[in-house]
Amino acid sequence: MMAYSSSGQNLVPISDLHPNSARPCVAGVVIAKIDAKGFPDRKNIGTERYTFTFTIRDSPVYFINVASWGREEYIRGLSNSFRIGDCVVIENPLVQAKDTEKEERFSPSTSSYYRLLVSENFSTVRMCHDVDVETRLLSLSHLPVKDPQDFYSLGDIVHNGQSLNGNIINILASVRSVGEQKHFTTADKRKGQRCEVKLFDETVSSFLMNCWDNESIQLAQTWIPKETVLFIADVRVNYDSFRNCMTATVTAKTIITTNPDTKEANLLFSFAKEYAENDDEDPEQTNELINLHSIVDVFTVQQLKTKVTDNVGKSEPIYGIIYAYITMLNIDSDNSKIIKSRCGRCRILIDVGSNVCTNTSCSFDSTNPSSIITSFDFWVDVSDHTGTLQSCNLTGSTAEKTLGYTTDEFCSLTEEQKTSLKWNLLLERCKIYLKVQFTFTLVVPLERLNALLRQT
Repeated sequence: MMAYSSSGQNLVPISDLHPNSARPCVAGVVIAKIDAKGFPDRKNIGTERYTFTFTIRDSPVYFINVASWGREEYIRGLSNSFRIGDCVVIENPLVQAKDTEKEERFSPSTSSYYRLLVSENFSTVRMCHDVDVETRLLSLSHLPVKDPQDFYSLGDIVHNGQSLNGNIINILASVRSVGEQKHFTTADKRKGQRCEVKLFDETVSSFLMNCWDNESIQLAQTWIPKETVLFIADVRVNYDSFRNCMTATVTAKTIITTNPDTKEANLLFSFAKEYAENDDEDPEQTNELINLHSIVDVFTVQQLKTKVTDNVGKSEPIYGIIYAYITMLNIDSDNSKIIKSRCGRCRILIDVGSNVCTNTSCSFDSTNPSSIITSFDFWVDVSDHTGTLQSCNLTGSTAEKTLGYTTDEFCSLTEEQKTSLKWNLLLERCKIYLKVQFTFTLVVPLERLNALLRQT
């Protein structure tokens, strides 16, 4: 049965496609998308050809990969024209029989026997503007591409441990937290990005999943912690020797279904909702409950670094005292680098320019001041005669008590007052309490630094 696009063209179902299809027109919801990449062009030495692949679905059963090759400008423009979750219409693609073994090593496994090839000169990809077609397609975005009962719990993964190392599996889990996108440059000058997502279910309270490509990172930024459930098809799990635990990694094969409409997902959603209501974990509250008198171990900077190295992979934090100087404290720089605003609903950063939550799926109300959480969030260095601990994180109420100002009071200070405050704290030898967990995190005492962190 054929449907019609908004332009009046017959839409060919994915199930009816075959290599002899004449100028087919296909509509589908985008369920997966891989970053555009460049490769050396063997025919034109010194130049690159670009490609990217995405996956569309038009029924509960059928979905197909779509590939495109061409100039960088064309490929990047095409890639930027839609996102995962959009409904698109593809006109005049070439239908090819897929080489399952070769193609599905680097692309999602699909139910169709074919793949579509989009070319710059003969094909068109555009957004679907037919309301009826779009409504039907969007309903498919909440159906997992695998059997909804075919998944590992996080407890299964942790229990099986290294026996699953390197395996491609399915996971059903809820989102505990979504980290910020971090950019880096490799030793061979290639730029990359990374985002850490913490998952949980009824069996494990926190499990790490890494996203390395821009498409999955953008998708992750739409997830609301403790309110979003994911069915993650074909994700790779590995043993992380640094953390001494199992982790998951989103790959080019992975298809993530957000808030799947299944019995198992609905049960997990109910659990996550109850878990969120009873979860007392609040980093700020946790810091407040630390009894400073219970911290008695004294280290030099070098001894603390050695202890951290010896304890890599252990979940328990290290508490200690060092007698050191604060040697970097850039509180007289731009306020936006010192004070961060987060959405009170999903805890994702608020865009400074537009005052809008950067989580596009969050129902953030910018007219309600209480929906924005503003707090200190900056870095300091501490040093003694043996070395320096760089980038210790100082946040929230602990930072307020260190500086002696709330964020509003701090913003009203003149530049001269900020500089004076900075030099009152810099290069003074202090007794400093620290908490270390994987990265060096400064746990500042519960009263102002020059009062409770007694100078020696």
